[in-house]
Amino acid sequence: MQIKLDKEKRILTIRDRGIGMTKEDLIKNLGTIAKSGTSAFVEKMQTSGDLNLIGQFGVGFYSVYLVADNVEVISKHNDDKQHVWESKADGSFVVSEDTYNEPLGRGTEIRLHLREEAGEYLEESKLKELVKRYSEFINFPIYIWSTKEVDVEVPADEEEESSESSSSEEETEEDAEKTEDEDAEKKPKTKTVKETNSEWELLNDVKAIWLRNPKEVTEEEYTKFYQTLAKDFSEDKPLSWSHFTAEGDVEFKAVLFVPPKAPHDLYESYYNANKSNLKLYVRRVFISDEFDELLPKYLNFLKGLVDSDTLPLNVSREMLQQHSSLKTIKKKLIRKALDMIRKLAEEDPDESNDKEKKADVEKSDDDEKRGQYTRFWNEFGKSIKLGIIEDAANRNRLAKLLRFESTKSDGKLTSLDQYISRMKSGQKDIFYLTGTSKEQLDNSPFLERLKKKGYEVIFFTDPVDEYLMQYLMDYEDKKFQNVSKEGLKLGKDSKDKELKESYKELTKWWKGALASDNVDDVKLSNRLADTPCVVVTSKFGWSANMEKIMQSQTLSDSAKQAYMRGKRVLEINPRHPIIKELRERVVKNPEDESVKHTAQLIYQTALMESGFALPDPKDFASRIYSSVKSSLNINPDATVEEEDDTEEPAEAETPANEATPEAESANADSQKDEL
Repeated sequence: MQIKLDKEKRILTIRDRGIGMTKEDLIKNLGTIAKSGTSAFVEKMQTSGDLNLIGQFGVGFYSVYLVADNVEVISKHNDDKQHVWESKADGSFVVSEDTYNEPLGRGTEIRLHLREEAGEYLEESKLKELVKRYSEFINFPIYIWSTKEVDVEVPADEEEESSESSSSEEETEEDAEKTEDEDAEKKPKTKTVKETNSEWELLNDVKAIWLRNPKEVTEEEYTKFYQTLAKDFSEDKPLSWSHFTAEGDVEFKAVLFVPPKAPHDLYESYYNANKSNLKLYVRRVFISDEFDELLPKYLNFLKGLVDSDTLPLNVSREMLQQHSSLKTIKKKLIRKALDMIRKLAEEDPDESNDKEKKADVEKSDDDEKRGQYTRFWNEFGKSIKLGIIEDAANRNRLAKLLRFESTKSDGKLTSLDQYISRMKSGQKDIFYLTGTSKEQLDNSPFLERLKKKGYEVIFFTDPVDEYLMQYLMDYEDKKFQNVSKEGLKLGKDSKDKELKESYKELTKWWKGALASDNVDDVKLSNRLADTPCVVVTSKFGWSANMEKIMQSQTLSDSAKQAYMRGKRVLEINPRHPIIKELRERVVKNPEDESVKHTAQLIYQTALMESGFALPDPKDFASRIYSSVKSSLNINPDATVEEEDDTEEPAEAETPANEATPEAESANADSQKDEL
């Protein structure tokens, strides 16, 4: 197929070397709209309901009149002479034998006499863009008559040479001294001029590699194809790709790529943006790249294409969206995409859980794959978490792709399968803790007893992790347990009952003292080792970290959030000396104000250390200062020394009409500058 422009006459010519049409074909296929293929297409649709009818009718031909006011179709069939069909879309057309145009030999040529407002289609760049967008992978070659300006070396004119040589004898002498090579002197002088060259330029030179056998396509070809498809010409190769053919009720071919880097705006307006990086082709003809139905939002970072022979080349995008085949295609694409990501992890030597296997891989020369899944996770890990929230059907598959740090991961990422392989015998739950950073979580008092007993705890530091754990309730028959909430079980101690009885009076008294602070209960803790006490929340309420996230929302309503806040429970460490001493003092005198003051200060400190925001920071600061006074033996009633209020005499001001010598000098200098 050949495309040619004539800007002066405003004609766009498209020519092919097909079988052509006879006079009868021109009348039958390109007649008035009432007799055109559009009418036949609608009639056939009403009887059979089969959408795969496009191409059998002349649907779409009359769309040329959106940009052209006159159309000529010149065609030559082997069984007939060359004829011209012409119409101005005025309800009539003319078909006549062509005796004045260039003989085609065989094929069809369409000439569009473009309207004034369709001038953009006379631009070579616009036509190239359209062809590359919609017909880049068509099997037959598409050429455009391209005009370019090139620099050409031509011999300099003799007159110019003589004038230049006679202009200055001194310049000639200098040139002679500089020129030492005699051969160089013999070379004729040239000059550079611009020439306009025209030639046929091939537009669809990228091959449709998805039509080939994956075993026959090289890594370099996949990389080049990805760069063309994604318009990404950086040196980074895609992290992974999947090239497959689906067979069955719906047949299609697809190539999916994992980009090396995430776009900077990948998660901006995540739920509002209708953005897809997957292109839909039907029989190698580009249909659209706006089909969100092909992949769920959490996989919108993948790039690639789908080419189906089952879907129709439809005149309506809405009709195609309702096509039953799309659901089948989407289901298969999700499965293949997740398998591709899983394979990315399996091929990474750092992800291996078998030490012997890891040693074997280290000896191999496949170092390129080392750390590849970590790179993927750092770029697209949030998408996997969003998938667990959104895609209940594939939640378990996505959970296998989760990565995180833990108390035993030594700063590296680990998986849930690796965590389970390291679980202690008798451990039924998967322990985790949420917060803002690994360093903060690693020093959390909630981990003290767990660390001493050798339990591993997962660190979740991404804000989306709080939402994630509301949906990921279990994995491989193991329940998830937030160690900052109620319900933590670490085995029973034989002395638990005795301790509980001995602290019964203190817990009852302390619960009453904290009634105004909305503390639901005071209990003995099984999670503390070195800290006097912590504040935990109910199992199904918000954690301290979740409260912070919700309070930081722009449109948050604290009144409506109150019902989601978990009930707070103060857990005390019965083995800590501070708690022991407090118990003794409460037993002696439960109405002692100093004891109440100390108990309140301990609670506020535990509240802050547990990650909660203090409701009254001023009250907490006052209690701290009172404790400081006591430790420094300062009288509690001592007051702050009052400031001396004696006013100093004001300095004499210079009258406005009296200028200082410095001011006069400055004014004089500025006047000089102006002059």
